[in-house]
Amino acid sequence: MKAQRDNLFADRAVIHVKAGDGGDGAVSFRREKYIPKGGPDGGDGGHGGSVVFYADHNTQTLMDFRGQHHWKAGRGHPGLGKNMTGESSPDLVIPVPPGTLVFNENTGELMADLREGERRVIAKGGRGGFGNTHYKGSLNQAPRQSTPGEPGEEFLLRLELKLIADVGLVGKPNAGKSTLLAALTQARPKIAAYPFTTLTPQLGIAEIDMQRRIVIADIPGLIEGAAQGAGLGHDFLRHIERTRVIVHLLDAMPEDGSTPQANYEAIRKELFDYSPVLAEKDEIIVLNKLDLLPTEKEREAAVKDLRRAMRLGRRDILLGASGASRLNLRELLETVWGVLHPKEG
Repeated sequence: MKAQRDNLFADRAVIHVKAGDGGDGAVSFRREKYIPKGGPDGGDGGHGGSVVFYADHNTQTLMDFRGQHHWKAGRGHPGLGKNMTGESSPDLVIPVPPGTLVFNENTGELMADLREGERRVIAKGGRGGFGNTHYKGSLNQAPRQSTPGEPGEEFLLRLELKLIADVGLVGKPNAGKSTLLAALTQARPKIAAYPFTTLTPQLGIAEIDMQRRIVIADIPGLIEGAAQGAGLGHDFLRHIERTRVIVHLLDAMPEDGSTPQANYEAIRKELFDYSPVLAEKDEIIVLNKLDLLPTEKEREAAVKDLRRAMRLGRRDILLGASGASRLNLRELLETVWGVLHPKEG
């Protein structure tokens, strides 16, 4: 059961999609007296169904694509006599989570970046072929010519999901993000003392009260050089581009002998190198693991010393907290809510 929970979040898949081919046009003649061979009455073929992606808010992951790699729309029906057009096939509508990026796996082209409620034709169905009625003329009153239906488009696609969360937790490995997420929400991320404690992004919902909820994403730990692809950098960083607020978690007593200030500067550099726009998002700095300091006086001093060392301004938010002992978590949630929903006026 534990292994199953660890794999519940799927954020990438490679699939093959094929739109339906158009139906062939018909060669047919009606049988009427005094009309050469009855006259052409072959109808056109129906259109093939297109493959359409729909960003459905009820769909949360790309898990469905792990078990089904081939998706194919129906082909159009062939034309019939009496100028009857063949039936067109309906589009194949595939629900995906909002925030899904659709890439052409062979070329790397970004084909779609789907927002909630958006529909996008990814592979267009083939047009139906012409029946022989189209080729009737004064010099050819009994044409036996028709055209086949056009083939539908097909692509090998790579789907990637960018998490759409209000808040993204970032920080060095072992900064305590998973523990904090578990304390704030009902999420149960895998927690262990490894360089990369979180193997996949984890989502949780923190409920402040009946009317206020915050979606929080625990982003896996970063290492220096992540923006250049070192370690698992790009896979990790791409998940936080759409978060509205960054909560930057700092270990109050790093085991490697570093300082909270140095760790902050290292992660900020990775964020800026990866995306200057991302680096400019609203940020709340949290000095975590304050339960390791025995007295309230020492905890307050640690926060004040860090603010002074980082030369933070009045508008820069720095809080002290502990996910393990649940210290100041209510204050943290209220602060996050205030940044997400600033009062007007």
